[in-house]
Amino acid sequence: MVLGNPQNWLDRFKSIDNKLLCCIERIWPVCLEALQEQPDEDTITINLVALLSKDQEVCRLAHWIEYQYEPFGHGENGAMHSKGIIDMAVILDQNRERYIAYECKRLNVVRNGGRSSLATPYVKEGLKRFVFEQYAEGLPLGCMLGYVLDGDMDFALSRTASAIVETASFTRLVGNIEKLSAINTLERFSTRHKRESSSYDIEIRHTLLPFPSSQ
Repeated sequence: MVLGNPQNWLDRFKSIDNKLLCCIERIWPVCLEALQEQPDEDTITINLVALLSKDQEVCRLAHWIEYQYEPFGHGENGAMHSKGIIDMAVILDQNRERYIAYECKRLNVVRNGGRSSLATPYVKEGLKRFVFEQYAEGLPLGCMLGYVLDGDMDFALSRTASAIVETASFTRLVGNIEKLSAINTLERFSTRHKRESSSYDIEIRHTLLPFPSSQ
């Protein structure tokens, strides 16, 4: 939650995201060295956060980076409740309601000799949580990290973009998908969504992180 028009904070949030992704790109090879083939989502994220939390540049960006961050919801009677668990959150200062949420999903999972894109769960179990304000309530920006387990970035980009467009009414997509400049091996794009109970849209920045190619 931020004071005033959330869009006034958008440039700051984008700047922090850009800098954090540069840090992620730098330490990503180290993270991969510790992982087994086809790791689960939580294992990837906890290893990534462990490295980021010790990085001096990351420590200068924000107050703290948290694995499985639990935002509070506000009940009508004033009581607080859990709104779920965000895979990773960058907490900007000592106010725990000012954060950048990162929801993490696996893509291009190889199993039984075949490949599953998992683009639909990426949207319906990840992206939707920002649209319906389970995550990043009252905030102008949310982020998605897609772990591309077979290294096929073109396939992952195509399938995730298609899944978002095909569910446009469900995700309240506004306008077109905007391609963002890649950060070395990290492919990025941005989408904007009308929120269910807010007059302000939310921008979601999507970043795909490649595993070594399986081909």
